[in-house]
Amino acid sequence: MVKRSADELREARGETREQQLDRNLGELVQELRVAQTGVQFLFAAVLAIPFQQRFNDLTAFQERVYVVTLVLTLFAATMLVAPASFHRAVFRRGLKAELVSAADRMFQLGLLALALAMTAAVLLVLDVVLESGRVVGGLVALAVVWFAAFWYAWPLAVRAARSRRAPEDE
Repeated sequence: MVKRSADELREARGETREQQLDRNLGELVQELRVAQTGVQFLFAAVLAIPFQQRFNDLTAFQERVYVVTLVLTLFAATMLVAPASFHRAVFRRGLKAELVSAADRMFQLGLLALALAMTAAVLLVLDVVLESGRVVGGLVALAVVWFAAFWYAWPLAVRAARSRRAPEDE
């Protein structure tokens, strides 16, 4: 099967390169808005945890998981906000293609960090609430499978299936 290049797909849409970049950037901004809201709520919750009375009751394991969750959430927030800073730095410099490419990479890293941070947060909460290693491990494994399936495996499978289709099938 013949795989179509980005230029061929752009031309099929009747877009110039500049229009394609504008559309890509607009789509990316909308996606970032969704992810930023999630990471902001998580970050706020994680930052508030040490100020709770029960924080001193955490086990050494739970404290480590908390620190990992905090650092992952910080990294996710950084990566999901970084495209805005990058945009400000390259604004009106004719670097939109570089901006879209860099923002895409930052977003991918941010989503991965967010998935890991959310999984770590679930691990922390379940370990505090359930105090049962097997149940906690099973539920955390389920969370990992959900992220892997819905954020990565399914979209990549759709992309792979699309690239295997013949151009006349489109």
